[in-house]
Amino acid sequence: MSKLKEIREQKNLTQEELAESSGISVRTIQRIEAGTQPKGHTLRVLAKALETKESEFQKVEIENENLEIKEQPILIDYSLIKIINLSSIPCILLPPLNILLPLILMFKLKQKNNLAKQIISIQILWTVLAPITFMLGIFLKPGPALTLIIMILIILSNVFIILRNAAEIDKHKKLFYKLNFNMI
Repeated sequence: MSKLKEIREQKNLTQEELAESSGISVRTIQRIEAGTQPKGHTLRVLAKALETKESEFQKVEIENENLEIKEQPILIDYSLIKIINLSSIPCILLPPLNILLPLILMFKLKQKNNLAKQIISIQILWTVLAPITFMLGIFLKPGPALTLIIMILIILSNVFIILRNAAEIDKHKKLFYKLNFNMI
């Protein structure tokens, strides 16, 4: 039952009587009682005619008491989170895959939580920063031997981040390297 209808019936008024005392058409009252939310002038006039507060009409009640909407907590399986994290290692040499594989696993393993999103965000950031770092290293013209060392250090940095986060997931159920935001 709508709040307007409930208040109107408590005051022993018909729709026609309420329409006459408020100056609002019967059809508008019928629409509001069917579920339309009154606003502005209509809301003020109805509240005045029924001698009630405007806020009374804003309350929404569920008719069916058997219908309960409960927010289910997101269950975190830390062993699956660790698998998502470690799945980046085989794909380190193919940077788009080091994002794609953990992303696919996140959905397949149903681990759409903040930890999984952080892991993927870190890989996205690494995938963006690695080529920039490499290009900066090349522009410095250090020579072919140093360029190879830069490449190896970039790759090892990602391996280190992944392994350090895996260890922290085991010990403290959180990430050691994390961002203050999610990219997904």
